[in-house]
Amino acid sequence: MNLTRSVGAALAAAALFGASTPFAKQLVGDMPPVMLAGLLYLGSGIGLWVFRLAKSRRLDIPHLSGPEWLWLACAIVFGGILGPVLLMVGLSYTSAAQASLLLNLEAVLTAVLAWIVFHEHTDRRIILGMCLIVAGGLFLAVPQGGGLASGSALGNLAVAAACLCWALDNNLTRKVSATDALFLAGIKGLVAGATNTAIALALGYSLPAWPLAAESMGLGLAGYGVSLVLFVLALRGLGSARTGAYFSTAPFVGAVIAIIGYGEATSIIFWATALLMAVGVWLHLTERHDHMHTHDALVHSHPHVHDEHHQHQHDFPWDGTEPHTHLHQHRPITHRHPHYPDIHHQHHHSP
Repeated sequence: MNLTRSVGAALAAAALFGASTPFAKQLVGDMPPVMLAGLLYLGSGIGLWVFRLAKSRRLDIPHLSGPEWLWLACAIVFGGILGPVLLMVGLSYTSAAQASLLLNLEAVLTAVLAWIVFHEHTDRRIILGMCLIVAGGLFLAVPQGGGLASGSALGNLAVAAACLCWALDNNLTRKVSATDALFLAGIKGLVAGATNTAIALALGYSLPAWPLAAESMGLGLAGYGVSLVLFVLALRGLGSARTGAYFSTAPFVGAVIAIIGYGEATSIIFWATALLMAVGVWLHLTERHDHMHTHDALVHSHPHVHDEHHQHQHDFPWDGTEPHTHLHQHRPITHRHPHYPDIHHQHHHSP
């Protein structure tokens, strides 16, 4: 996946998620947070699996190693079960604007974990770009909510905890981002949705009326399911920190939707936000990272073409169609070219 497509996927994921937050705020008053979180992810999982089955006509399980299944399970627990419940709890105690401001913590925490814990490469240019994008989100939210002091401490804490869960999810999902994105998003939606819905029912809550349930599941399919598929595709080409930075444009995307769709007036703050985010995105897009590096031997499966990183023979009949997906081996190679921390460039850097 080239840079343009990866960036486009990240921004599209941000647009879908950003647009879903105000709608979720409207729904959270009609049902318990844990039930809403369950229905959002259940709609995501069911919708994506129906699409996947219609597309492939078969129930394929991609090849994942033992550690990769563990990464995926942990990502589901943090990002699919705990994160959405904490966000819905937060929305119960604070405003949508307040939550939007705090959701910018996800990009910061994702980047910090990527750089410190998972040793993803960065430099001053990328850090500055990420800071400008996040600052733009903060400026956009402050005029609507009046600052952090106006919100409930419990609501703020819950949203911040949700951001930490999603930051962990983003970095864990990156570990398995080479595999089928529809499968990853679909299995996360089914497991997380079924778990949270079952918890809600065990606590004595009832399913909402079907029109409300259908609305919640439809919102989950777009704002969580399709958004997550695009996010995984972006992770595959950009890494966690850079994808998280692009994803933090979600509040700005939501504001653009409000202006175009509902005729809301703009302000100096809005255009200042646009400028900050535009400069941040430009810093990321114009990054050039080039040095001699070594690829260790690796066996994995993902869509690919036969480029300099994929020089292998096939042990099955192949009609020449590209891109194609199968389990393949990368032999060790040392070379130099511009690259990003994608699924083939997760090497350590010398100080």
